[in-house]
Amino acid sequence: ACFRLLCSLLIPALFLSGILCVCLVVLLWGIRLWLQQRKKQLTLAGKDGKRSLLVAFFHPYCNAGGGGERVLWCAIRTLQKKYRNVTCVVYTGDRDATGEEIVEGAFRRFNIKLTHPVKFIFLEKRYLVEASLYPHFTLLGQSLGSVFLGWEALLKCVPDIYIDSMGYAFTLPLFKYLGGCRIGCYVHYPTISTDMLSVVRNQDTRFNNAAFITNNPLFSKFKLVYYYFFAFMYGLVGSCSDVIMVNSSWTLNHILSLWRAGACTSIVYPPCDVQTFLDIPLEEEKSTAEHSIVSVSQFRPEKDHPLQIRAFAKLLKEKRLGQQPSLKLILIGGCRNQQDEERVNNLKRLCEELEVSNNVMFRINIPFEELKRHLAEATIGLHTMWNEHFGIGVVECMAAGTVILAHNSGGPKLDIVVPYEGHITGFLAENEDSYAETMAYILSLSPEKRLEIRENARRSVHRFSDQRFEETFLLSVEPLFK
Repeated sequence: ACFRLLCSLLIPALFLSGILCVCLVVLLWGIRLWLQQRKKQLTLAGKDGKRSLLVAFFHPYCNAGGGGERVLWCAIRTLQKKYRNVTCVVYTGDRDATGEEIVEGAFRRFNIKLTHPVKFIFLEKRYLVEASLYPHFTLLGQSLGSVFLGWEALLKCVPDIYIDSMGYAFTLPLFKYLGGCRIGCYVHYPTISTDMLSVVRNQDTRFNNAAFITNNPLFSKFKLVYYYFFAFMYGLVGSCSDVIMVNSSWTLNHILSLWRAGACTSIVYPPCDVQTFLDIPLEEEKSTAEHSIVSVSQFRPEKDHPLQIRAFAKLLKEKRLGQQPSLKLILIGGCRNQQDEERVNNLKRLCEELEVSNNVMFRINIPFEELKRHLAEATIGLHTMWNEHFGIGVVECMAAGTVILAHNSGGPKLDIVVPYEGHITGFLAENEDSYAETMAYILSLSPEKRLEIRENARRSVHRFSDQRFEETFLLSVEPLFK
């Protein structure tokens, strides 16, 4: 009797599920056909009668002026130089600026001049991908929000080739299966990484893992299940790509383990403006009366400025024992909002507590020429972010001629501060003690030895130039144009 009851319930349920699946497939196929029809109607032929190839970049914050935007404009310029029949489209949420102002901003900030006009598709629902909208389950909220934003983009323009250049992987299946596009992506930083999983698994308290979660085994287990589910979904959507470009060996390792698409994944180092810094003349230090240690990074929690200040305080404490040249730490960075400003105030309070206020300078949102001057005068370039995915600031410090001291993890460890032609290019450290010890060691070297390290570092950064980016980028995206 129980078996008959089960069958009488199960068979109709399976039948209904089958019908719903068929209806969903038909609906999605109908949407795809409708979008293809819409694409034909909206696309105009070129002067020679041939339709130009539409290459769209999904970059909702294209006017932000960071390293990710430099990649975007260099990529567009590279495609315009190589392919004559290509029209580049940028999906952006920067509705407070015109297309002309955005292009002008790219030229002013990065000295990147485009050879042809770019078509901008302005999106109205960018707020859906802002972290502030999702105080809890931020990763999931932003990813679902990106799907809705991607749908708005797809309705406004259906391209032939779609490239996500900001890390919104959940838009990829939308453009592949509904838009019928060839798919490429440039990954600056995986939305979730195996390191994030290990932080939650080991119940470590970090800026992205609050103390109230680490102190509660139940919350930690729940967050771990949520992260594993998200990592599975992230791997699923990422594997839709035809071409995957990553910015470093560190990112490559994470994307290979999550997306499992090794055949179409390659490293394309971001284009760093090394030439501007290489123009700074490299001379032997004239004065040893004062040494400056310079840090260049936005005042964000993951950059770990408190570690820099604590290590510097320890260095000063040890240096006071003998007659040494005076030392100063210059923290250069951008403040994006009130939270960043509050963070700077907290750092200033930390300097007072450690009694190093007279030796620490804060330079916020300074002009580029002043940045160059500080780097030209600095002895040491300092970087302390754990698992920095690449580290453009590290490259710039090396190009400017400082002796770099970076964190022994991520991009600096695997790609940047590595021996070049058998010669040392800089130093790595992990904690307060090792940073203080390594700074003391660098300062104890002779000016001639420091100059040798600086020259090696300068020679090594040519690997990260605009020209090298163009070559590797074109090689990677070639399959999309076949």
